[in-house]
Amino acid sequence: MTVVDHDVTTGVTAAVQAARAAAPGWAELGFTGRSRRLRAWRRAIARGATELAGLIHREMGKPLPDAMLEIAMALEHLAWAERNAEAVLGPRTVRPGALTANHKCVVEYRPYGVVGVIGPWNYPVFTPLGSIAAALAAGNTVVFKPSEYTPEVGRWLGEAFGDASVLGVVTGDGRTGAALCRSGVDKIGFTGSTATGRRVMAACAESVTPVLMECGGKDALLVDADADLDAAADAAVWGGMSNAGQTCLAVERVYVHRDVHDAFLEKVVALARGVRAGEHIGPVTMPGQVEVIDSHIRDALDRGGRAVLGGPDAVRGRFVEPTILTGVPEDSAAVTEETFGPTLTVTAVADMDEAVELTNRSRYGLGATVFSRRNGEAIARRIRSGAVSVNAFVAHATVPALPLGGTGASGFGRVHGADGLREFAYPRATTAQRFPSPVPLTSFRRPPWADTLVRVLIAVRHGWR
Repeated sequence: MTVVDHDVTTGVTAAVQAARAAAPGWAELGFTGRSRRLRAWRRAIARGATELAGLIHREMGKPLPDAMLEIAMALEHLAWAERNAEAVLGPRTVRPGALTANHKCVVEYRPYGVVGVIGPWNYPVFTPLGSIAAALAAGNTVVFKPSEYTPEVGRWLGEAFGDASVLGVVTGDGRTGAALCRSGVDKIGFTGSTATGRRVMAACAESVTPVLMECGGKDALLVDADADLDAAADAAVWGGMSNAGQTCLAVERVYVHRDVHDAFLEKVVALARGVRAGEHIGPVTMPGQVEVIDSHIRDALDRGGRAVLGGPDAVRGRFVEPTILTGVPEDSAAVTEETFGPTLTVTAVADMDEAVELTNRSRYGLGATVFSRRNGEAIARRIRSGAVSVNAFVAHATVPALPLGGTGASGFGRVHGADGLREFAYPRATTAQRFPSPVPLTSFRRPPWADTLVRVLIAVRHGWR
């Protein structure tokens, strides 16, 4: 395993070179051989889940039960990739058009070669495994750069895989990530903040290295007048407070129909009051994020908002107690910028038309949640985001077959599911002429009658109803 804390460029270069040398052999294993290796890795992770969960807890503070849940979700997605890669990426024939009926046509998906994966600290197993599993299943080798806040989790995953040339791990801060972007890898899969994503894109642009960007969010939860308020309140509190709000898909904004606003808010406050930092949620992992959370709360209050739970006094060192804000202006930082802390803004709206309009006003578009007994799916279709869950928080992220990713400032590209597998392979088209065409269309020997035939073909196939 290559560690690059002291000599960034040299270490990254060595890891990429090793992955480059191993790439042909890994690709030649085929889908069946790679599936067997990935299955062994999955079992190794499952056997060591208790140890791995403890490592997550020590490095970034996540409570042990939540760390174990993260591992369980990651293993489900790893299993899906290993079992479905051939069905998604294997060669398939397609029908030729009328002008090329004498050709056999095949589409296959080929691995890029070496993929660099830059992972986050907030879900240090689940999130990077979405890209790593798909990249490996597609036939690529991988160099993985875990967050500098969770390097031991990254090392543990690499050691559990057991082949540092196929899955290499390089550790360090942003300089390591920049070196990986400039190392000659064939694609980068990035998960992190939008600001860091811009720097990754800029570095990759120097060599036209393709990127997958899974960036931040400012997800909304919409509550209609006919919603199950108990379920909606439970989803809002878990969605906003779990993992201390340090989730790209966290609920940060809630828009509630005015007819049920007061009842909903009462339920949310009652539930959130029982969530305690240090017991149910861990610390804020990045010390600098505490300042962001505090500034968002203070800005909201300075601009006329009201804290019905928590407030500036909820920020106690690296532990932040749940904070619920109401009456917050839509142009305040607590509404427009990613807070990444255990806070919610709850806003009354006249109807779901207003809720959708305010939801879509954000520059982010990662996910959303809708609670409505009768109109949930209709409301969901109007929301501009990569995914929407109806009557349950973030269910879409837990389904291995569904793609995950965003629009706007939340990034582009997808992890998970068939779309996630295709992110790490490029489509290759092949034609094979089965017999010579009776009409030489693509030749300077084309006779005048062939031109007449083309005009007739246009009229018959495309000009008539």
